[in-house]
Amino acid sequence: MSNTYFQFKQFTIHQDQCAMKVCTDACILGAWFAEKIPSQSTVLDIGSGTGLLMLMLAQKNKSEIDGIEIDLSSFKQLKENISASKWKENLQVFPGDVRDFSFPTKYDFIIVNPPFFEGDLLSSSPEKNIAMHSKELTLDQLIRVIDGNLTASGSFGVLLPHHRLKYFEQIALENSFYLQEKLLIRQTPRHPYFRSILRFSRNRENFTATAELTIQNETGDYTPEFVELMKDYYLNF
Repeated sequence: MSNTYFQFKQFTIHQDQCAMKVCTDACILGAWFAEKIPSQSTVLDIGSGTGLLMLMLAQKNKSEIDGIEIDLSSFKQLKENISASKWKENLQVFPGDVRDFSFPTKYDFIIVNPPFFEGDLLSSSPEKNIAMHSKELTLDQLIRVIDGNLTASGSFGVLLPHHRLKYFEQIALENSFYLQEKLLIRQTPRHPYFRSILRFSRNRENFTATAELTIQNETGDYTPEFVELMKDYYLNF
């Protein structure tokens, strides 16, 4: 039986009531953006789940961070994880469907680890379907939600399966969002890219910054780049 919690250096994620558990690619998403967001920003995490991204950002960034979660069991645990953290005064969470929720402000940065598997086979768990599949929130709907809740000068970050990169870039462009930077992630040097982290804004630029991250080397050890990214979070780094 897997652990019901995940211990980081400065916070704990309890996850027994959440369909989606802590995973490596979500941790990469949080760590990659934690130092990119200007302090004193307003931040929204869409589909907060356990609160992992909110807490990773809060550890390194003095911003006001809001989160929203549609699944009530996950929301209960999200609230508990947030309340137990040392940054709870800067964190606020809402239960509800982001598609029709009225937030108290517009946000300078929005982060999201969206449902991935649009059109793929569904799980027998309704909660996991909401968390993993685009049945409740499609990528097209996500773009419209972001557009309605982002400040004019704001940006957003998203984690996607690598094969969805071009599709998402196209629908973002159709909504006047332009790709600013991307991180291409693979498990080992022998593997193809399997995740992409993207940052978009409304500013059109002629250059997209591109970086790569390999999680493990040929012998199965974590790469120096992965250790450097995660050293402030993972206990054994």
